[in-house]
Amino acid sequence: MSYQVKEISTKPFDGQKPGTSGLRKRVKVFQQEHYTENFIQAIFDSIKAEGATLVIGGDGRYFSPETVQTILKIGSANGVKKLIVGKDSILSTPAASNVIRKYKADGGILLTASHNPGGPNNDFGIKYNVSNGGPAPENVTNKIYEITKTIQRYKVIEANPVDLSVIGKTSYGPTEVQIIDSVVDYVELLQDIFDFQLIKDFLQNNAASFRILFDGLHGVTGPYARAILVDTLGLPEASIQNCIALPDFGGGHPDPNLTYAHSLVEVVEAKNIQFGAASDGDGDRNMIYGKGAFVTPSDSVAIIADWAHVIPYFKKGGVKGLARSMPTSKAIDLVAQKKGLEYFEVPTGWKFFGNLMDAGRLSICGEESFGTGSDHIREKDGIWAIMAWLNIIAAANKESPNELIGIKELLKKHYAVYGRSFFSRYDYEEVSFEGANKLVALLDGAITSSSLANKIYKSKSTNQNFTIASVTNFSYTDPIDGSVSKNQGQVVLFDDGSRVVFRLSGTGSAGATVRLYVERYVGPEAGEKVLAGDTAEGLKGLIEVALEISNLKEFLGRDEPTVITVSTSADGGC
Repeated sequence: MSYQVKEISTKPFDGQKPGTSGLRKRVKVFQQEHYTENFIQAIFDSIKAEGATLVIGGDGRYFSPETVQTILKIGSANGVKKLIVGKDSILSTPAASNVIRKYKADGGILLTASHNPGGPNNDFGIKYNVSNGGPAPENVTNKIYEITKTIQRYKVIEANPVDLSVIGKTSYGPTEVQIIDSVVDYVELLQDIFDFQLIKDFLQNNAASFRILFDGLHGVTGPYARAILVDTLGLPEASIQNCIALPDFGGGHPDPNLTYAHSLVEVVEAKNIQFGAASDGDGDRNMIYGKGAFVTPSDSVAIIADWAHVIPYFKKGGVKGLARSMPTSKAIDLVAQKKGLEYFEVPTGWKFFGNLMDAGRLSICGEESFGTGSDHIREKDGIWAIMAWLNIIAAANKESPNELIGIKELLKKHYAVYGRSFFSRYDYEEVSFEGANKLVALLDGAITSSSLANKIYKSKSTNQNFTIASVTNFSYTDPIDGSVSKNQGQVVLFDDGSRVVFRLSGTGSAGATVRLYVERYVGPEAGEKVLAGDTAEGLKGLIEVALEISNLKEFLGRDEPTVITVSTSADGGC
């Protein structure tokens, strides 16, 4: 049977440049006539679409079902052989990565704006992943962008819409369409990685003294959490909340941090829950939070790496190497050094980890922006990190049957061996691009002129002196393919080893986001009292100096950050 391929005339739109996480704009931008079609056609023009098998899914945000139908129209017209689609257009980002790898697909199109708000007046996104299941590298995204600048037509086949709610095989024009259960493959993957029986036994034996609460923030992970925590591990329904995926995320901001995941924090504190966790809109981020004990992402990945030997996946395959993004604290470096493992510092963006994983040199990695993962897939994975913590806690308690080991106890044990990186991140969201660029220009000027070298700054509130050792702009040469990534963030290093990082982020859809990272390391010899100190107090002077050096308040017009992420003392408090 032949199908008529129509060519629709169009013209380019400015600004269709995908970043590390795809193209993100307001929904209303994507709803412009031809806008979404242009970008999807550019994806197909940049890859070998003829005869390809692609995975389609996303976080279920507003405008997703319509966009899936658009992909079917354009994909079939471009000769795509098969499209594997998550039921109801749902596939978490980690689940999509797994499906691409498991079914040996050529790539995938993910409809997500990750942790950004959803709904008709908020954000939408389209992201292309390659055959390893990871985000498209720059040579692919640059090719897509170049095509968007000159596109004159896109191709479609008009057919009846596919019912995305019915699991099974169907077709759209000449293209085979397979609607799959969004959850099953991913649950099977995690069952192969973690010791579910050990976790289940621990939770059942300590049902009264160790309670769990997972908050889906009405993002994509709700169905996955239910399948794992309730259906598989046998936890009560009260162990999950906000686990119905909604296109507007219930009007909330699905970002698992202390500001936006307050629905979790409040219940954990009020009900004295020992283990709380949350994930974001598309399921690739996580937060671990128990009664009075918040775990920074930097500490979280370090502890997972330290305890990897109790996780069956790593028992079987070993740990090949460790890595972190540049702004992330150096806690995981210390674990690598102690265990004699290779470790890497890479720019922000999961694709940099993927290269190392594909080369067999990396097993566990993380970003301070609540992203943690391993080489089981090529995306960060929120549920994976939560299950890793549960596996570790279950194993730790098996080793110490007379003492209940929870989040606080694991943190204390870790600091006693490795010391502690006091770490905080300030996010200034939706600020003016003009002000953000002025801040960056000031720091770049200091790098060029060396004007800040050996300069001493004094904190007015603490009377501490901080001497600048160097100011650099982080650059990374990929050890696998030799590619160079420049201008990845300005780093101010002080002579006591403390550091401050400034980074202009590209994951928002409106305005600029400036992130300020502050880190101070204290060794284990400092003792338990110092290691359990309050982060805000310990970093107060350094933060004051960072704001003074950068003129941040003046450039951004903000007295306070939108979000503050801090590490918490092991004795509690935030």
